[in-house]
Amino acid sequence: MIEVHAKKRLGQHFLTDEGVAKAIAETLPMDNGLPVLEIGPGMGVLTKYLKEIHGERLTAVEIDHESVEYLMRELADVKVIEGDFLKLDLRTLFPGDGDFMVIGNYPYNISSQIFFKVLENRDRIPICAGMIQKEVAERIAAGPGNKTYGITSVLLQAFYDIEYVMTVHEHVFNPPPKVKSAVIRMTRNGRKSLGCDEKAFIDIVKRAFNQRRKTMRNSLKQLLNERIENDDVFNRRPETLSVEEFVALTNLILNH
Repeated sequence: MIEVHAKKRLGQHFLTDEGVAKAIAETLPMDNGLPVLEIGPGMGVLTKYLKEIHGERLTAVEIDHESVEYLMRELADVKVIEGDFLKLDLRTLFPGDGDFMVIGNYPYNISSQIFFKVLENRDRIPICAGMIQKEVAERIAAGPGNKTYGITSVLLQAFYDIEYVMTVHEHVFNPPPKVKSAVIRMTRNGRKSLGCDEKAFIDIVKRAFNQRRKTMRNSLKQLLNERIENDDVFNRRPETLSVEEFVALTNLILNH
């Protein structure tokens, strides 16, 4: 059997545990009939379970040519696209306006970029699930008041409900990573719009957390004027504010 060599530059750690692969595959609904896009199938351990559940609705995108050749031999009935997910035009891949789901054992070095691309296409992606570095998963799922709550938490939670599904240990990979992993599931919430200027919201969230040990007054001082800087919210640190409070803060700053 042809082997695929894990490439450090691509952040590859191939999942070898069948039980974990099956559990990840089952994080997506099995009966909603939506197309499924798997990112980074590698040697197809997760892919074969997704194929069993979703059949011809499954498409896999893989950047590594060696993996693509392997998958075409071993899982010839799966549609595999060779390419970089971050550069892929998802609206061309899934034409029309129908929804599709995203899943994968994501390369740790680009997992945040993957989630932000999902966020950009949130009108088409109701569910995104998969495995990432445990530390990143905890950050994404963290709520206000948690020390790991930050930029990624707020921006993703603005449009998705985040569920930390399970922790995965190092020994189920080849080669084993130096960190633990975790499976999360993001389900689109009912929020259609933020109720504020989205670009300004993102800018304010980033400014606030880039100086997270400072009060909001200090981290946002370039945006404030005397009329609003005495509001109590500016005495707080960013990790204490919910998504709704960041929305209200954005409107407060823009409207004064």
